[in-house]
Amino acid sequence: MSSRLSLAALLLLSAAPVLAEEAAPQDEQHGSSDPEIIVSAPYARDRKLVATAVTVLQGDALQLQLRSTIGETLARQPGVSSTFFGPNASRPILRGLDAERVRVLTDGIGSFDVSNTSVDHAVAANPLLADRIEIMRGPAALLFGSGAIGGVVNMRDLRIPREVPDGPHVDANAGVGTAARERNIAAALNLPLGGGFVAHVDGSFFESDNYRTGGFVFAEGLRAEAAEEGGEVAEEAQKRGRLENTAARTWDVAGSIAWIGENGANFGVAVSHLQNRYGIPNSLEIGHDEHEGEGHEGEAHEGEEAHAHEDITLNMRQTRVDVRGALPLSGAFKEVRVRGGWANYRHDEIEPDGAVGTSFFNKSWEARLELVQAEKDGWQGASGVQYFSRNFRAVGEEAYIPANETLQFGLFTLQEFDLGAVRLEGGARYEHANVKSAQVGRERTFNSVSFSVGGSVDLGSGFRLALSGARTERAPSAEELFANGAHAATRAVEIGNPDFSTERQLGAEAVLRGRGDGWRLELSAFVNRFDNYIFLNPNGLEEDELPVFEYAQSDASFWGVEVEAGVKVAQLGATRVEVTGLLDYTRATILSGGGAVPRIPPLRMIGGIEATGGVVGGRLEIEHVTAQDRTASFETRTAAFSLVNASLSWKPFGAEAASTLMVQANNIFDVEARRHSSFLKDVAPLFGRDIRVSLRVAF
Repeated sequence: MSSRLSLAALLLLSAAPVLAEEAAPQDEQHGSSDPEIIVSAPYARDRKLVATAVTVLQGDALQLQLRSTIGETLARQPGVSSTFFGPNASRPILRGLDAERVRVLTDGIGSFDVSNTSVDHAVAANPLLADRIEIMRGPAALLFGSGAIGGVVNMRDLRIPREVPDGPHVDANAGVGTAARERNIAAALNLPLGGGFVAHVDGSFFESDNYRTGGFVFAEGLRAEAAEEGGEVAEEAQKRGRLENTAARTWDVAGSIAWIGENGANFGVAVSHLQNRYGIPNSLEIGHDEHEGEGHEGEAHEGEEAHAHEDITLNMRQTRVDVRGALPLSGAFKEVRVRGGWANYRHDEIEPDGAVGTSFFNKSWEARLELVQAEKDGWQGASGVQYFSRNFRAVGEEAYIPANETLQFGLFTLQEFDLGAVRLEGGARYEHANVKSAQVGRERTFNSVSFSVGGSVDLGSGFRLALSGARTERAPSAEELFANGAHAATRAVEIGNPDFSTERQLGAEAVLRGRGDGWRLELSAFVNRFDNYIFLNPNGLEEDELPVFEYAQSDASFWGVEVEAGVKVAQLGATRVEVTGLLDYTRATILSGGGAVPRIPPLRMIGGIEATGGVVGGRLEIEHVTAQDRTASFETRTAAFSLVNASLSWKPFGAEAASTLMVQANNIFDVEARRHSSFLKDVAPLFGRDIRVSLRVAF
């Protein structure tokens, strides 16, 4: 542990504070392009004054991190990891919290999928069309759901226009990558029709082959078990190169029309359709023949989800309708805003012979209305109501979740007070949830009350200290209550508990922000204490040669730190040369037994040097992830790894233009790397050497 702390200290000393980003010019098509202004709220908020840590990703920074899934796009942000169930199903994990505790939104509304039910289910949100992605925690997160204990990820797109362009406006990007022989393209067009009306069309296409890993495909522990068994299994365990059944093909298309009035009134409606067909990585067959057909109980390890080679493919389709509008008011309230959406979702889990094994159906709609207060003597805020409905069913041999229906109704408020050197903020939410399954004859009703308070104070010399606290409640989800059976895609038996009680969390966070002439520092520390924490954990048993994962409930504690820092070391004309550093760490413990919470990412550090602000830019960095030896029962350790990445960018139409050509080389030394937060970490390592070329244009 001492060596880790020494390495962390060395990184921080060498990185020092980061140069503050200069505020980018306003872009009418994209709204505020200033990364210090948060747009995922009823009114714009200054990121520097918010009481909790906030991450904003846009422009060249978003292009550098852009991947086909929202989880992998965000996986290198402070405090963020991902589920990485292969390259095609990856959901964000915030400070060790995932699934129901992290809401993934598309322009303020849910993604209307079943990605929260299982890690193999992809999020129905397309980062290729994202204009900006924000990660929020604290009081503002209560605007979007009491379940968002971990936070909210809001992917803002341009699907419903916000401004009337002077003429046809195009945003497009395209890219290729070598590790998965990836190719992608996305484009959006806004066309003024006169009278304040704007038409919009967009579409994207993504295709990849089986991806190539760095080092061995299977982890050291599995290789050792296979060597003991010998024969073909031992030979297969030494496999390197491409991971079978990980290809994908995705496309989506959308159209919308919006009216934007001169007084700020606006309304728009969009219709979109998404299709995504992708494979689930294979596992390694160990000791299958001697137990075939017996249905036994015994030890199971996390890397052994599949005891047979089955190429499971998921074929996902979603059609959705979105609406957004605003109407200016006078008096105590300056604006009323509405946002709503409806979606019809289906995915089929396809067996190797082409037959559909199990189909999942989900119909959801969500609506929210917000009243935005007029600012008065430094006081501003917003309050509203939200309604969510979800009708889920699964059909097939392995429909491990019975048909169920979820209804939620919420009341929320966010209030801010500017007292000069001190700013205060608070949020509160009441939520009524009804979860029922006629198939199992159970119905549960939960009433949750959550609130969060915080404030920040100017310390002088460019530093500001923010403190916040939260007490939140989350109703168990239908999956946590009713799951009971084998799931082919995850190759596991999952069992819920219909008697779970409300999950409660008491947490606190401190954020120190500093900035000055050519430097910036942000240090966050947090602690969360959970009562009735719900988690999915292997119990060491097998059923029909599949490991059994059981939802359990226990008290738990989480704490951690995040640091972003850097300093400008040179100014070459318009080009700034900076040294940057990032560190994050989360420690989570099940209090009743004193063991570790499963799948918690270990200490991570990223240090680099980059050139930005000019026509030509670039970055060279080293990412080091320490070993995770602090594991839960039946969970395997994850070895440490270090990745070296580099990128070079060129703005052919000038430094201020949005168009950028970028070349990246990731994992240059082809290192074997495994993400501890992944259920498949022992059989699906991260990408090996990956050369990527991308082009982003706007005109």
